[in-house]
Amino acid sequence: MGSIRRSSWLIAAAALSAGMPAFAQYPVKPIRLIVPFPAGSANDLVARFVAPPLSDGLGRQVVIDNRAGAAGNIGADVAAKSPPDGYTLMMANIAHAISMTLYDRLPYDIVKDFAPVSLLAAGSFMLAVHPSVPVKSVKELIALARSRPGQLNVAVSGAGIVLAAELFNNMARVKLTKVSYKGSPQGATALVSGEVSVGFPSTSVAMPHVKGGRLTGLAVTSAQRSPAAPGMATMAEAGLPGYEATPWYGLAVPAGTPKDIVARLHAESVQALVRTDVKERFAATDMAPLGTTPEEFGAYIRAEVAKWGKLIKAAGLRPE
Repeated sequence: MGSIRRSSWLIAAAALSAGMPAFAQYPVKPIRLIVPFPAGSANDLVARFVAPPLSDGLGRQVVIDNRAGAAGNIGADVAAKSPPDGYTLMMANIAHAISMTLYDRLPYDIVKDFAPVSLLAAGSFMLAVHPSVPVKSVKELIALARSRPGQLNVAVSGAGIVLAAELFNNMARVKLTKVSYKGSPQGATALVSGEVSVGFPSTSVAMPHVKGGRLTGLAVTSAQRSPAAPGMATMAEAGLPGYEATPWYGLAVPAGTPKDIVARLHAESVQALVRTDVKERFAATDMAPLGTTPEEFGAYIRAEVAKWGKLIKAAGLRPE
């Protein structure tokens, strides 16, 4: 599907889905939504935004089950091995596409072991530098990094940020030295304190520091400008055409789940995304609600696996 595009058909699709037949025999009990990341993570937030309206639409409670660990792989394994009956859902994200190549052996396959339901939302990272770094643009950072190969440190945490930094190194033909942190909050703190020179924090985390003069924001990594920083250019606009590293979040179910149940879940998830309260929650973050067909989401997952797999192999990356 290429770059994520915020679908203009979202409202129309929601209207159409309202006319779809209700499947009387589903659901008859609560539904588990596995979130393979900790509470408070972006993946978890999207799940908590959509779970209440999904519960309303389905007439059964959607219960969030955080199964964090191993870069999202523990929860994904649990979901993949669950019965394909519509009572186990999973919040998939960019880390699962990256893991397909990053790890030699995975107990699941994000393409073969899951049926996509809908791409729910996408966010962005921000390429930012500490104010002590004498640059004001992406082009200036590239020039500085080329003049000081390996001397500028970049904070990384989690597969998405690691690959965002590696993609920058690859496309800009520079060598930022990656410094690993346990989580994105620790990486952002290191950047603000000047412990590292460069970072890719989430846009919503970075913006208060940019406004306060504690960071210099250079560009967002998504294909479109972020609603959290509408005045800030994308990496492509700022001088690195073709660059895109978009953290995304979507709903999937175990492979083999009946098509009518997948259709019902898709209809309800699209309805959830156009609810006013849900849109207001998203507006307070750097994430934008999307809504796609299962086929579009499946194509996007495959494209992401191929894109990041090529980069991982070229760079010889291994799990942190």
